[in-house]
Amino acid sequence: MNDGSGDVEAANGNYSMTFSWPIRVYWEDTDAGGVVYHARYLHFFERARTEWLRCTGISQTDLRQEQDVILVVKDAYLDILRPAHFDDSLSATVCIAESGRASFRVHQELWRGSDCLSRADVKIACLRASSFKPCGLPTHVNQALQNANKN
Repeated sequence: MNDGSGDVEAANGNYSMTFSWPIRVYWEDTDAGGVVYHARYLHFFERARTEWLRCTGISQTDLRQEQDVILVVKDAYLDILRPAHFDDSLSATVCIAESGRASFRVHQELWRGSDCLSRADVKIACLRASSFKPCGLPTHVNQALQNANKN
């Protein structure tokens, strides 16, 4: 299993360190022809973002239970370049693109070996879990994002 980091140069920016998470394509991810269904790319990216947050020390469970905060997808742009297939071994990457007071944006890519299959730019917003109204990112989350951006 990957240790969660590696050097990657993204197509729309030069990111020095990028988190990487292994993904295996299962039958449930594909259509009858064994090609990954388009919505599954978002699932793969979500898994990688969740593991990236965990590796940066951000527990989404603790945020919700202890601070009444949730992180939600505000918008997402997905570009599928090549199809993934049943049983492919893939790597989904995450790199922080920008961070603000109440949201942050990540750039993600899905790789099969040296071939980039898909790219996504995803904006994550911080909301109060109890009201679903926007709120500022907690201090420790901002710090973790800044540290992730420096690595």
